[in-house]
Amino acid sequence: MDYITVSKEGFGEYEEKRSRFLAFVFPAESEEEVLKRIEAHKKKYWDARHNCYAYILGEDGALMRFSDDGEPGGTAGRPMLDVLSGRNLTNVCVIVTRYFGGVLLGTGGLVRAYSQATALAVADAAPVKKIRVDYMELALAYTELGKVQYLLAGEGLTPSDIRYESDVKVVIGLPQDRAEGILKALVNAVNGKIEYEKIGEGYGDGPA
Repeated sequence: MDYITVSKEGFGEYEEKRSRFLAFVFPAESEEEVLKRIEAHKKKYWDARHNCYAYILGEDGALMRFSDDGEPGGTAGRPMLDVLSGRNLTNVCVIVTRYFGGVLLGTGGLVRAYSQATALAVADAAPVKKIRVDYMELALAYTELGKVQYLLAGEGLTPSDIRYESDVKVVIGLPQDRAEGILKALVNAVNGKIEYEKIGEGYGDGPA
């Protein structure tokens, strides 16, 4: 199953009536990892009025949790979660730290502030689509490497490893729905002077 997550940690800052909202987004693989990050964040930003969070985990986005951390119910964690789910993100967590500016914002103001801060951090974190790939090891002559690299680049693919031994070994993740066609094209490009072996499966980056 393909899914969309963030490729790196992101940050966003939003200000509303002197209240500052600092949003931190990061990719995550497990709830244990998320809870540790949240706990560490709260210790680091102990002087803030609120440290609200939301996260979605699982390839199908089945696990969703959020916390208003003392803000009125439905004004912080839920809007933050809605930003994540609205962008079809999973394996992602956002924490928004609020430094109170002395002026009450009201329900609408809080929802807007937490949503905007989250959206800014998500954009900074560069969403990326994760697709199922077959990891292949290609073995070919040095003289054929240029042709192989050219063909792979044309498919938008970059080898994860190239080893120069008695021949050249190239490790590449091929999208499962295109793997067979790409392998045929590689064989044709080098007139059959290539060997390949599937060495695993996993997730690779695709177009977001």
